Amino acid sequence: MYAQRTTSSQINFMASEKFVSFTESVDSTNYNVQVDDNGRKYIPAGTVYPTNDAKAIGVTIDDVYVDHNPALVGVIREGWLLKDKLPVAPTSEAMAAMPSIHFMDADNDEATNTTSTTSTTSTTSTSAGK
Repeated sequence: MYAQRTTSSQINFMASEKFVSFTESVDSTNYNVQVDDNGRKYIPAGTVYPTNDAKAIGVTIDDVYVDHNPALVGVIREGWLLKDKLPVAPTSEAMAAMPSIHFMDADNDEATNTTSTTSTTSTTSTSAGK
């Protein structure tokens, strides 16, 4: 039996060690299919799944080869990710569609994906004079 040794490298886009992922099926029709040096089709880790728009449900955790369709891949549904390290930056619609995924930039500042609202409360105090 002949085995060819290959190596791969992935950029770490995780901002914390805790996350929740679920298995999903992906094939070569995905928008982010790329071709490696050996001509094999793959979807890189950090791809917004299934599309980079309002239909997004998560981010792939590993590279997955899709030469032999379909393939299973872990999709992060909850956690903290470094937005600048993803292979394709998530759109604002995709970020809003994934409220359980929090994005940070490379400086560890939380990336804003929705408009923030502030509320003010007023307090009144009364004093009884004696």
